Amino acid sequence: MKAYVIAAETVNDQAMFDAYRKEVPATLAPFGGSFVVRGGRLTSIEGEWPHPRLVIIEFPSRGAAEAWYASDAYKKIISLRHKSSVGNLVIVDAAID
Repeated sequence: MKAYVIAAETVNDQAMFDAYRKEVPATLAPFGGSFVVRGGRLTSIEGEWPHPRLVIIEFPSRGAAEAWYASDAYKKIISLRHKSSVGNLVIVDAAID
């Protein structure tokens, strides 16, 4: 079953965040990850949305998503995201209730 990593972010240091963004795609490839949404225009139509940036990454499974997040390659760049932005990151299964 597919799984998705969803990040809602507010960027505070664009230059540092751009360095992070440049490196992320290479970390996804070994785990079959691909971007579904990466930034773009966001319009909140109900409720409050706390962050102006949204990213959705599709993985072939939850195991692949978790392995990507825990990978050495991603660990090398995660501090760039932590230092340049604030937000939320979740993994969700593609199950349909």
